[in-house]
Amino acid sequence: MPLALDLTGRVALVTGGARGIGLGITRALVAAGASVVTCSRSAVEAVPGTTHRVCDVRDPAAVEELVASLVASLGRLDVLVNNAGGAPAVEAATASPRFHERVVGLNLLAPLQLAQAANAVMQQQEAGGAIVNISSVSASRPAPTIAAYAAAKAGLDSLTASLAMEWAPRVRVNAIDVGLCRTEQTGDHYGDDASVAAIEHTIPLGRMARPDEVGHVAAFLASDLASYVSGASLACHGGGETPAFLLVQKGLA
Repeated sequence: MPLALDLTGRVALVTGGARGIGLGITRALVAAGASVVTCSRSAVEAVPGTTHRVCDVRDPAAVEELVASLVASLGRLDVLVNNAGGAPAVEAATASPRFHERVVGLNLLAPLQLAQAANAVMQQQEAGGAIVNISSVSASRPAPTIAAYAAAKAGLDSLTASLAMEWAPRVRVNAIDVGLCRTEQTGDHYGDDASVAAIEHTIPLGRMARPDEVGHVAAFLASDLASYVSGASLACHGGGETPAFLLVQKGLA
């Protein structure tokens, strides 16, 4: 029997799904046959084959309204991908309480609120559903200038395992710990082409990820091919980071 990653007939919601890593995820789900709804805080052009909704995922009332309207129009919700997140680099010593509150709110509390709303629907469906949280390698390594973000992602990995246990067997919950990925914001984060190339030398696979590669992992976790995978934090980081002493030894640091 051939293996098939088929999401035909399933409805998926991808937060922040119209650009960056989220765009790669959206395209992968569409290619697998899913009906995909994306959302963001502002109106943007919908990805071909999808619909787009405006929603601030940090607002619990807006999240409830989003999920309710999606189910009312499409009849079900089978897949939630909590992709919206991020934070600018700011020294923890000088960041304001409001800044930390917003970072944790976007990267931890918003995924929880969305997961709660999605779970309420999925628990009533015969086939249940799948939730995929987009986390980060920063969850498990020191991360100066993004301390609150890293702490929130560590919390998201922990939340993933707890929800998987609590909401089983009908709903599976997994996370993807994403490493460095090339997006339209790569230059803003990592500098010019020479800087990016130097960074890529430190990755065992020799390059940053492409958004579609993260999308393939998300589509797998959402599919029946991952029917016995739940509570996992799956690394998608090209082999990790070369230890600093080896970089020095090779003259790369």
